Amino acid sequence: MIAGRGRALRMIIMALALLLFLAVSTLGAHSTASRTWVSAQAEAARVVGISDEGLGPPATAAYPRSAAPDKVAPGGIWSHNTVRPKEGTWSLTAVPWAVLTREAAFRIVPSVAAAPQLVSFEQTASRISSNEITKRLDRYLAGRAGPVTAMVEDLTTGRRYRYHPDGRMITASTAKAQILMALLLDTPWSKLSANVKRDAELMIRFSDNHAADRLWLRIGGAPGFTAAGRKLGLRHTQGVSGNCVDLYCWGITRTSAQDQIRLMRALVSPGGPLSAKDRKRVLGLMGRIVDGQNWGVSAARCPGERVALKNGWLKRVSNKRWAVVSVGLVRGDGRDYAIAVLTEGSAEVATGIATVEGIAERIMRSFRKCPA
Repeated sequence: MIAGRGRALRMIIMALALLLFLAVSTLGAHSTASRTWVSAQAEAARVVGISDEGLGPPATAAYPRSAAPDKVAPGGIWSHNTVRPKEGTWSLTAVPWAVLTREAAFRIVPSVAAAPQLVSFEQTASRISSNEITKRLDRYLAGRAGPVTAMVEDLTTGRRYRYHPDGRMITASTAKAQILMALLLDTPWSKLSANVKRDAELMIRFSDNHAADRLWLRIGGAPGFTAAGRKLGLRHTQGVSGNCVDLYCWGITRTSAQDQIRLMRALVSPGGPLSAKDRKRVLGLMGRIVDGQNWGVSAARCPGERVALKNGWLKRVSNKRWAVVSVGLVRGDGRDYAIAVLTEGSAEVATGIATVEGIAERIMRSFRKCPA
């Protein structure tokens, strides 16, 4: 009897010791994950650019593979653009809803450890040397007239590069993309009349100015254009009222490269204000620009990649110099690259086009390599 009680007591002690060991191990793993998250949070903020957006701290969580989320959750949605592991857990590094439209705001990555391990963007995306790109562009632009501002963002990973980010320049005809998006915010494509649809096609594919004038009035002119921009997340772009020579003044709208990236991001972001059907319609028109106008950011594409763009070119009355702009998306291999290049001061439009294309190609060279 006494021997039986002794054996039972030893089993109880062993069970308690095992429970204590597991508890300590779990706490240790949690501490390690927490320490890893500190560096991951800082790196994610640097790569995605949280600090200069004035955003709050990211949130984190970890889920078993079977529970990897696939729909809207508190704070945002999840991206499934990473390679799926054979085993282990899904770990999440997330930033707030305010930057959800970057699509890279939420990265799900595999953990090889038994305990959740929070990792940074650097483990799923290669570094981009901003200094290297800047020096490359400075060399290329030496001797070329006029100011330049440009930005590229990988909308899948959040990696981005900005050149002279404080620059504010005129949109020229690239404003037509925002005019169409403003139109669709008010009335979906399916409910537009045949004449309005025709104007939209003329405006985007052929850069028809009179069609743009008609749609400009339809969206409410400069106030409607500006209000739509705010809904689309733009911060530096405001419509200009009145007449400019024989057209309305949408062509001299001042904008930033970053705002144009935001506009392109809205065309591929499911969390944005445009419906999926209307986003597809805009991208379809921007992907079928008439020959002779499809220059610009398309120079940076690799074989097999698709391009959706809107270009602008305008000769200033004041100095007879050209503003040449190209904004668009390069898409392929599961990636969306948003590109915006704005230039002013070229003596000839052909020079401006060459400058825009040279800038786009030299930046994209650091984001990915085209196959030989």
